[in-house]
Amino acid sequence: MPKRVVTVTVSALAGVALLAGAGTYAFAGTGSTGSTGPEVTKASATYVAPSADKDGSLTFTARVSDDSGIRNLKVLAWPQTMTPAPDAEEMAHVESATCEPSGPSGDRAALCTYRVKVTGAEAAESPKGAWNVAVLASAKDGGRTFALKAAGFTVKD
Repeated sequence: MPKRVVTVTVSALAGVALLAGAGTYAFAGTGSTGSTGPEVTKASATYVAPSADKDGSLTFTARVSDDSGIRNLKVLAWPQTMTPAPDAEEMAHVESATCEPSGPSGDRAALCTYRVKVTGAEAAESPKGAWNVAVLASAKDGGRTFALKAAGFTVKD
């Protein structure tokens, strides 16, 4: 059976799902000092479904920028039916993407990547229907950007 590659967003806490239709979004927030928080752009994810003899994978990437530099990026995919919705404080408990500096000299940007193995059992147990993606970007100066619905997608049967 050929592998199916579709767009997804990830969370170790919410599980892994077959997704379609995730988009690119840009968000900026406010830090505790009143400064503008990090900006998250060019977010995308790739899901390779598991096969009978091989685990699949999920890879999420985003460009994150802030004048002070980037501390981390947390990513949480959650089913739209989940109540209550996650909040910024809960995002502290999800895994961080790996962020590497990117861009020209003086650019305070990072390319953040999160990868996870996906088993057949995990894919089968993922809720079907509409999902949202929450992100929390943290800057070195304490600025934070939380976007509850940074992206949306549908988990198909």
